[in-house]
Amino acid sequence: MVKNKPEKNKQKNRDSSNYVNLVVYNDDVNTFDHVISTLVDVCKHEPEQAEQCTLIIHHKGKCVVRSGDKKIMIDMCQKIHERNITAKVE
Repeated sequence: MVKNKPEKNKQKNRDSSNYVNLVVYNDDVNTFDHVISTLVDVCKHEPEQAEQCTLIIHHKGKCVVRSGDKKIMIDMCQKIHERNITAKVE
């Protein structure tokens, strides 16, 4: 019987040019509730995760709210912009 060789890295190989971060920035306009509901709706966060990200945005000025495929992050960023929240794909 032939033994299977163990996989060295089970994590997906990420093409660094296509793997990006979606960052949301603090402003003096949007309410906590608006940002939280946006993160839940657009980024599919759980409410607790969205609340934690919103607190980080408020205190640190920005937060990486999602990471992944560049095209998907650009689409999410556009949806966040449509809700008048400042975000950027980095």
